[in-house]
Amino acid sequence: MATRLSIFPLPGAILFPGLHLPLHIFEPRYRALVGDALARDRRIAMIQPQSMAEGAPLFSIGCVGKIDEVEALDDGRYNIVLAGEARFRVRRELDVTTPFRQVEGDLLLEDEGAALASVERAGFEQEARAFAEAQGYIVDWDSVARLDDRTLIDGVSQIAPFDPAAKQALLEADTLSERCELLIQLMQFFGRSDPDEARVTLQ
Repeated sequence: MATRLSIFPLPGAILFPGLHLPLHIFEPRYRALVGDALARDRRIAMIQPQSMAEGAPLFSIGCVGKIDEVEALDDGRYNIVLAGEARFRVRRELDVTTPFRQVEGDLLLEDEGAALASVERAGFEQEARAFAEAQGYIVDWDSVARLDDRTLIDGVSQIAPFDPAAKQALLEADTLSERCELLIQLMQFFGRSDPDEARVTLQ
């Protein structure tokens, strides 16, 4: 069933079901978006535009988040935390009078019980260690080892310093195993690059 979704198109930022995304909202149209969401169902759909141009076409897959935390600042800005609920596929963009864009989309079902084979998990952790060392990241590997497969793979996909197209490919991966394999390939590719060229700064 199609669902009407108010969207926040933000390059380089993706959200996965079950994870959280902190956002600082300062543009008037997105302050209006947050205000509207708070008055209705607290839901905002995150999706990447295909370019930085105003009104740029959208990628086909995004993720609906529910405002889990909100701090309203005196000047009208917001600090919010979105809790990812479901990925969605865009059917079409709607012609609206609101300052923010809206789409009609279909929510995608996830395989909640999906898990990696032990060899997949081991291969991922080995590549992640090499990538972190090459990039100069400090990681608590004991905490990583305690994460379930989905939280680990989706969490790294969400925060990894890859370009918007790579992050979009991770979001669009149909299965956990496919996302894990793609992550390994991306870490190998970006790990060999100049880290300053590979890093994407999230707004």
